[in-house]
Amino acid sequence: MKALVLAGGSGTRLRPLTHTLPKQLVPVANKPILFYGLEAIRQAGITQTGIVVGATGPEIRRAVGDGARFGLRVTYLEQDAPRGLAHAVSTARDYLGDDDFLMFLGDTFVSDGVTGIVDSFAAGRPAAEILLAKVSDPRAFGVAELGPGGAVVRLEEKPARPRSDLALAGVYAFTPAIHDAIAGLRPSGRGELEITDAIARLVRDGHRVTGSMLTGWWRDTGEVEDLLKVNELILRELEPRTLGRVDAVSTVSGIVVVEEGAVVRDSRIAGPAIVGAGSVVEGSSVGPGASIGPDCAVSGSEIAHSILLSGASVTGARGLAWSIIGRQARVAAVPAAPTRRVVLGDHSRTEI
Repeated sequence: MKALVLAGGSGTRLRPLTHTLPKQLVPVANKPILFYGLEAIRQAGITQTGIVVGATGPEIRRAVGDGARFGLRVTYLEQDAPRGLAHAVSTARDYLGDDDFLMFLGDTFVSDGVTGIVDSFAAGRPAAEILLAKVSDPRAFGVAELGPGGAVVRLEEKPARPRSDLALAGVYAFTPAIHDAIAGLRPSGRGELEITDAIARLVRDGHRVTGSMLTGWWRDTGEVEDLLKVNELILRELEPRTLGRVDAVSTVSGIVVVEEGAVVRDSRIAGPAIVGAGSVVEGSSVGPGASIGPDCAVSGSEIAHSILLSGASVTGARGLAWSIIGRQARVAAVPAAPTRRVVLGDHSRTEI
């Protein structure tokens, strides 16, 4: 079985951050979201992995390399434009050959990993198996209806009147039958070839399609709020450790990671939180829910529920929360102001 990771999207909902950084490489708990998916694929026993890339392909190639660091053998597959998930599969047709494959969206986080759906698919080998999660508003997702024994009986993409609350969670297992289902698809109303339409065709043609219910949590990290939520959830699962230097007047409480080379002086770190390698935190309060990336500088500030990317600096900022600060961005305070939220792209500067 192969894996196919889709990493060609442009991340328009995360701009300006994604003008200079692929959305799949935005870090949560100081690790790019894409890396969690690659690790989950390897944990499921899959080693051959194709990554579909688009305009941001060079940065993804530099970050992932040949996949050896994850125990994978990675092949990069160029998609000329983001024309839908089914189009991405057709782009990978030659690479996939006649193999079964797991498809994983590169900006999706699944807390349980993908081992469950891989094992279930291998045991029953339906034409397709899809991971499903209950959601409060299914209108923003592909939606499935299940019949007896977990069989999928109907699928719709972003329906105005959903017939169930079961959303497709961005993880799919397919036999080669999906390629025939994709052939001849017409673009949807939003101009894309929808994988939901291809799976629905499998159902109509009498193929067995099954649904696996998610038992943990799942997030599409395409929005700022979702990224920050995933960041906090992952921080809560870290093993506390202090590899850097924390001086005697600082306090550290809860789940906190201070990475090697980091320095904490005269500060309070409240978990869950992480301070990245080479970062300096001085005279500040950090956390809860804060990820300070590598080589950052935080001085005289209060930061919570936020993500600082590598090289960012924050000086004299009080009450900074629910924010994402891009690489090498600088935040400096002016006279006292109420709590504010900021989302900054790389190499930007703001005063609050």
